[in-house]
Amino acid sequence: MAINKSKAQQQYIEIVVLNWNGKKDTLECLDSLIKINYKNFGITVADNGSTDGSVDIIRKDFPAINIIENGSNLGFAGGNNKAIELALKSDAKFILLLNNDTVVSPNILSAFVQASEQKPDGGIFGGKIYHYTEKNKIWYAGGYWDKKSLYFSERGAGQIDVGQFDHLVETEWVIGCAMFIRPEVFKKIGLLEHKFFLNNEEIDFCSRARRSGFSCIYVPDAKVWHKISVSFGGEDSPMKIYFCARNRLLWAYRNAGFVLNLRIYADTFLVLIQRFIIPSFKNPLSHDFHFKKWLWSLKENFLDPCNRAYFYGVRDYCLGHFGNCPEKIRDFTNVWSKKRKARP
Repeated sequence: MAINKSKAQQQYIEIVVLNWNGKKDTLECLDSLIKINYKNFGITVADNGSTDGSVDIIRKDFPAINIIENGSNLGFAGGNNKAIELALKSDAKFILLLNNDTVVSPNILSAFVQASEQKPDGGIFGGKIYHYTEKNKIWYAGGYWDKKSLYFSERGAGQIDVGQFDHLVETEWVIGCAMFIRPEVFKKIGLLEHKFFLNNEEIDFCSRARRSGFSCIYVPDAKVWHKISVSFGGEDSPMKIYFCARNRLLWAYRNAGFVLNLRIYADTFLVLIQRFIIPSFKNPLSHDFHFKKWLWSLKENFLDPCNRAYFYGVRDYCLGHFGNCPEKIRDFTNVWSKKRKARP
């Protein structure tokens, strides 16, 4: 459903915002979207079975916005896919997937469209992403594969923006909180992979797109402010750790070669040792070694919610358990969150 239309022949763009019990964030995001200076676009909110009254208040405050009620929490990929399928049946020339915990600059669509004209081989475009609470602090200015950590990293993360990343360039991957995509990409490679549920589905999507001949482009003039990891409860929460551990292995299985898969498997095994064994290790021949204390330390490592989340992530990958995380991971996250808040 179009929010704004102009007599000028602008290409129609469909914006998809995914919501799950994020009423406050979603309303703020929609407030920023209706201030966009591009004229020919529509907004669809895909709701993943919210119970916080989100749908009712969106209908009341934004009657022109289309709402898709998925009925249950389908995750980032599954929830967005429903709206993407609908957008592909429209005359949309581009689809912008946007997290509900973001605020955008008024020129975001104009910047993306201009970049698409400059880079006709570009299939997926991403903007300059800032921390919501620190307006000039960069979170993402392009993405790359970090050979040291064997994981995907954000270029410029943590840096203050002084114009050092103001060039339109090709990048290895576009971050999922704001992905501007040509419909042709979906038609050629398919939708987002629902197995990931949350985290790494955008990297998988970009990997598949690049193999099919589409470029990923970083667009510095398309600016977004993101409340980072709201869905996970924090950047270093057990839930984030679970999905990162499981989904890195899933990404590698789907996209990496044999040698890289072996390196990632080996790295995963080493991380398990580092989390569970090494912090407890002391030389049993040393004068200060106490067996009971060592056992207690080992027990604490195994009870640590972040360590357990990493273990369950690896376990579930090995067992082929994908989609949403087990309920105990959310329990770990709640325990971790309470302990963190209780710290002085």
